[in-house]
Amino acid sequence: MELAYFSGRAWLKRRGVGGAGVVLRFERVRPRRAARFQPLKSHEITPRFLDRTIRALKRWKYDIISMDEVCQRAVTLASPRRFACLTFDGGYKDVMASAYPVLSRHGVSFTVYVPTAFPDGIGEAWWLALEQVIARENRLSLVMGREEKHFDIAGTAEKYQLYNFLWGWMRSLAPSDLSSAINDLCTRYSVDLAALSREASMDWIDLAKLAADPLVTLGTATVNYPALSNLQDAAALREMTMGRAVAQAAFHRDVRHFAYPFGDRGSWRRQHAVMAEQAGFAGAASAIPGVVEAEGRSNLHALPRISWDGRQRSLRVMRVILSGAAFPQVRPTRSGSI
Repeated sequence: MELAYFSGRAWLKRRGVGGAGVVLRFERVRPRRAARFQPLKSHEITPRFLDRTIRALKRWKYDIISMDEVCQRAVTLASPRRFACLTFDGGYKDVMASAYPVLSRHGVSFTVYVPTAFPDGIGEAWWLALEQVIARENRLSLVMGREEKHFDIAGTAEKYQLYNFLWGWMRSLAPSDLSSAINDLCTRYSVDLAALSREASMDWIDLAKLAADPLVTLGTATVNYPALSNLQDAAALREMTMGRAVAQAAFHRDVRHFAYPFGDRGSWRRQHAVMAEQAGFAGAASAIPGVVEAEGRSNLHALPRISWDGRQRSLRVMRVILSGAAFPQVRPTRSGSI
């Protein structure tokens, strides 16, 4: 990426593949931590890096726009200036505590996607509980497929290996099985899953403050944040529609935007894009990397986003990625691309 920056290759390719703009996907925003075991570090950025990013986008002459405007620009002729849209997944408390002051100071639009069970205090942030259990223990036992499994995890490398293994396994489970598995693990190792989830998440008071700001777009990410590919179609549609209904009742406004939980290719399918449109969303954002094309070449209900890896702090690398040089060019289709 650094070589591409200094060679100018990205700027030459940008003319052909840069698209109309990009949607950036962030999750947590908080100061850097010193812990050796941080399996979710790639999902975090610091407030300072967010500040640097916004300053850079302005310096690079990007229009920083809302998701409503993203949807407009995706179906109209390309503007001379490319856009960037800032989005935050998960409804984390630190978006209010650490990100919002930076975003407000710069006066830029941004979008927060909220899984609506979490402000009510009933969502289960199983990935955080899994991190806490593994961080604290040197040995771990749990039931997988009706069989008791045992793991020695005294070293940091072993902890990372087990986290990645169990994260993938839990992501593949049906919601009821996933809830049973993480609750069993938390009971065994004295982790308060409910308290941990509540502490990490914004409540409705926080969200009401964001809703009062005209620069903030609030969208939903279902009710319970399941991987939609693990659900029957009726259950997936119910998660989408109920999430939207709860948010609209809370904010007293139309909620027009949706983000697929997790958002990668394994977490949702083509039929879910159709469901998102049926549920009344103007746009649905994935975590599949890419740029947003103009003139209807990007499917509004399968919008690509660039998930920023918080371990990477180079703005040079960011500029190359935002140029679109790293992504395949979208070919025009009648129905848009997924």
